[in-house]
Amino acid sequence: MGRRLVPLTLDNLQDLPRRCRSCVFWELDPVSGEAAVKAGHADREKEAWISAVLLEWGSCGRVVYVDEVPVGFVLCAPPAYVPRATAFPTSPVSPDAVQLITAWIMPGYQGQGLGRVMVQTVAKDLLRRGFRAIEAFGDARWEGPACLLPADHLLAVGFKTVRPHPLHPRLRLELRSTLSWKEDVELALDRLLGGARKEPALRPL
Repeated sequence: MGRRLVPLTLDNLQDLPRRCRSCVFWELDPVSGEAAVKAGHADREKEAWISAVLLEWGSCGRVVYVDEVPVGFVLCAPPAYVPRATAFPTSPVSPDAVQLITAWIMPGYQGQGLGRVMVQTVAKDLLRRGFRAIEAFGDARWEGPACLLPADHLLAVGFKTVRPHPLHPRLRLELRSTLSWKEDVELALDRLLGGARKEPALRPL
């Protein structure tokens, strides 16, 4: 099977699940987000957010394809671009970190290591761009697909808790620690992405 991770852009935004394309939980503050949903233009707000982050900061995620079928994605950005982050009891995200906002993998493709590869790909990209860490708000009682990632999954891929909380701990992955992943990353990419390595310089989450 051919697998590849491609930077998220406006061109492949439509490859995200429909509910995710129109979700602005993270991208707008609670009041603006609710207004956008009620007005029926949350999808346009999402597109505008992606466009602004791409223009001002750069790549803000990856889409995972298996045999050209989109099966997952990951989204990240500096906390200044993520208004909802300030609403959490364990905020703020550290000033030297980029926020891992959310991620999703199609059920039939879970348990194959794709989640770890997505984190590693993002980490490798951010390390080359001069960032020190990735932080995320976890869901300690995760029960199913949602805007927050399960805390257990974040811990499993290398994150450490920096602000404990019974519901929404804040976790951190030091990017310098990912240097030791190099051989594991290359092996995982060779195994998971096969020969379809379209962007060898940008691989990690």
